[in-house]
Amino acid sequence: MITNCIATLQGTTSPERFYVITGHLDSRVTDVMDFTSDAPGADDDASGVAVVLELARLFAGQRFPGAIVRATVAGEEQGLYGSSFMAQQMKAAGADVQGMFSNDIVGASQAWDGTPPNPHILRLFVEGIPTAVTPDQIAVMKSVGGENDGATHQLARFVVQAAAAELTGVDVRVIWRRDRYLRGSDHLSFQQQGYPAARFTEPRENFDHEHQNTQVVDGVQFGDLIEFVDFDYLARVAQVNAAALWSPATAPATPEGVQIHTTAPGTLSGTNFTILSWTANPDADLAGYEVVMRETTAADWTSAIDVGNVTTVTLDISKDNVQFGIRAVDQTGHRSPVGFPQVAA
Repeated sequence: MITNCIATLQGTTSPERFYVITGHLDSRVTDVMDFTSDAPGADDDASGVAVVLELARLFAGQRFPGAIVRATVAGEEQGLYGSSFMAQQMKAAGADVQGMFSNDIVGASQAWDGTPPNPHILRLFVEGIPTAVTPDQIAVMKSVGGENDGATHQLARFVVQAAAAELTGVDVRVIWRRDRYLRGSDHLSFQQQGYPAARFTEPRENFDHEHQNTQVVDGVQFGDLIEFVDFDYLARVAQVNAAALWSPATAPATPEGVQIHTTAPGTLSGTNFTILSWTANPDADLAGYEVVMRETTAADWTSAIDVGNVTTVTLDISKDNVQFGIRAVDQTGHRSPVGFPQVAA
C-alpha cells in the first residue's frame, strides 16, 4: 500500500517532497515479551495514533506544495518493523522526505514523582551526528565543524519557529540526542535511510504506566491506562504537529546542493570571502533566497541576508568565523527550513 501511495503521489502533477508523521499501533506490558497479558497502551502509543488521526481529519481534502503523509505503523515494540518497511519503501521509490516526526508517548503531563504536571512542554529528540553518513563525510564534518548542523537539526530549528508557544501553547524543548538513553522509536528507521527525522514525546515519563502489567500493587495503579492521559495536553501536541507539518509543506522546499567554496573563482588560492552556491528550487512561486548566519556557539540562526533569486553569492564575511545556511522564500513570505552547505570539491 505504501508503494502504491508513493507511486500515485509521484505523478506528473504530484508534490516532489514529503513530510511524514507516525504513531505506532502496538503496545506491550513488561519488557519481557508477553503476548497474553492485557496491554491497553493508552499513552504508548494510542496517544501518538490519536495525533495522526486528528491531523488526517484536520488536513482532509487539502493539498499542499509538499505532501503530508500520515501513517500508523505496527511492530514498533518488537523492533521498528513497520516504520523500517515504510522508510525502506519510500527510499526505494525515490521519495524526497524532507521531514519526519514520530509521535510516541505524547499523552501525559503528570510527572512520575507526584509534582505538579507541566502540560506546556513537549520534547523533540533529534540526532547529533547524522546516522546515514560515511566515514569520509564524518572526517569533513570534524574538519569544518558541522556536528550541530545536520538536516535533522535544521528541521528542529524550523519547528521551534513554526510551532512557537504563542501559537500552540507549548514550548518545544529540543534535545540534541537521537532519543532517550538506549531507547528508540520509529524516527530511527527514517534516519537510517538518510532522512531528517525526529521524535516528539512528553516531558517526564511515568514508568508505572509504561511496559507494566495492569495491576494494583500496595495501592498504586500500574498499567498504561486511559485515565492517565491528559487530553488537553494531547490536543496541544496535535497543534504542534499541525504547525510542524503545515509550515514546511506550505513553504518552498529546503534548498539542495548547497556548497561553500574555499578558493576564489578561477584560482587555487584561499579567500577570506564566503562564496556559497546551490541548486535552483523547483517551486513555481519562488521569490528568492536568504543567507542565514549565526555564531558557531549559537543554538539557532540569528540573522539573515536577502540575496534575491540567484544560485550563488559572495559575501565579505569570513567563513571561518560563523556558520552559514541557505533558505528559500516564496512570494507570500513563507520560508523553508535551512540547507546547510557542504564543502565544494
